[in-house]
Amino acid sequence: MQNNKTRIVVVGGGTGGMAAVSALDQLPGRDKLDITLLEPSEYHYYQPQWTMVGAGLFPREVTRRPMAELVPEGINWINEGCAEFVPHDNHLLTVSGRRIDYDYLIVATGLKLDWDKIDGLKGNLGKHGICSNYSYDSVPSTWENIRNLKHGVAMFTFPPPPIKCAGAPQKIMYLAEDHFRRSGVRNQVTVSYRCAGDSIFAVKKYAAALNEICAKRSIDTQFAWKLKAVDAVAHEANFEHTKSGETRTEKYEMLHITPQMSAPQVVSSSPLANEAGFVEVDKGTLQHTRYPNVFSLGDSSSCPTSKTAAAVRAQLPVLIFNLVATMNGRALGEKYDGYTSCPLVTGYGRLILAEFDYELNPQETFPFDQGKERLSMYLLKKYILPYIYWKGLIAGRKWPWLMPESHLKAF
Repeated sequence: MQNNKTRIVVVGGGTGGMAAVSALDQLPGRDKLDITLLEPSEYHYYQPQWTMVGAGLFPREVTRRPMAELVPEGINWINEGCAEFVPHDNHLLTVSGRRIDYDYLIVATGLKLDWDKIDGLKGNLGKHGICSNYSYDSVPSTWENIRNLKHGVAMFTFPPPPIKCAGAPQKIMYLAEDHFRRSGVRNQVTVSYRCAGDSIFAVKKYAAALNEICAKRSIDTQFAWKLKAVDAVAHEANFEHTKSGETRTEKYEMLHITPQMSAPQVVSSSPLANEAGFVEVDKGTLQHTRYPNVFSLGDSSSCPTSKTAAAVRAQLPVLIFNLVATMNGRALGEKYDGYTSCPLVTGYGRLILAEFDYELNPQETFPFDQGKERLSMYLLKKYILPYIYWKGLIAGRKWPWLMPESHLKAF
């Protein structure tokens, strides 16, 4: 029997992909949809919590759950990756060569971590004082280094963009500095931040607060320096100035690395990509600029905003509404304004909640100045946001932030 259902394929089972699948599964007219998820991983990770894992506050195991427990019943989950997009013919190929046809496509493949762009790092992550919160395998080494460091240089790096959760490299730095202070070794430890960007934060209001914190806590911040190579045995890091090309080598006892990142090759080499390698969408509607039946959200899209789970939460209702509008031949009535959020942990029990839009204007939720460190916002980050993520964004059954059902006509 012929399947007359509308075929929607979601590529990627990270935050964006799982949020899209969960939302689609709850739409009015769900019985008229044939929804397929393409994701090769066995586990889904709540990566924003890795900052606190690296600071010794949680075991890493709380940050992952089996995909099989999260994918809604009735969703066709193909446990493979995508090998090729063929948007002019409305199909894709999996890594095993299987052809998947679609009527509509949502791309949410996330970012690729380019560890190999740092010479000398291969085989040394998690050893010789080198650690990183940017992978499930390496995050335990961050806390091991922090708690065992008694003297010397604790160095934290920030790569050129793109980067997911751009505040994370300095969050762990503040937590480490706080731990050194609490454990009585701060006078013997130099805390250094080497950032490939030109400033500590893009939004002036929050940058001013963070610069003040660094000055008060004697954190050595230097900008436009990109990590190029490490000598793990010698405990040396080689940096290149992003403007002058000058290079220099610095000694360290602890080195927290944030790797460079890029769009996955399956996206960057496809007809869907822009010159930078990301899925080329209208930054307001999230619809592809050349293929109207293709949408994208999250880190793989070309939206010029910070790549965070909060951005996905704000993009999701826009994408769902506009996808349904496209299915029904209606005008795309919703626009994403670039909203994103970065909960900047500045120590144990302290947090600055940065919220802003495309224009880098603060878009604060709470009726107080979020540019100040607060315990309440720290507790929000530590306890409430993980609950909202797992129970709401990823596998929720209620979607208060979606458009009213009157806007989501049956297909």
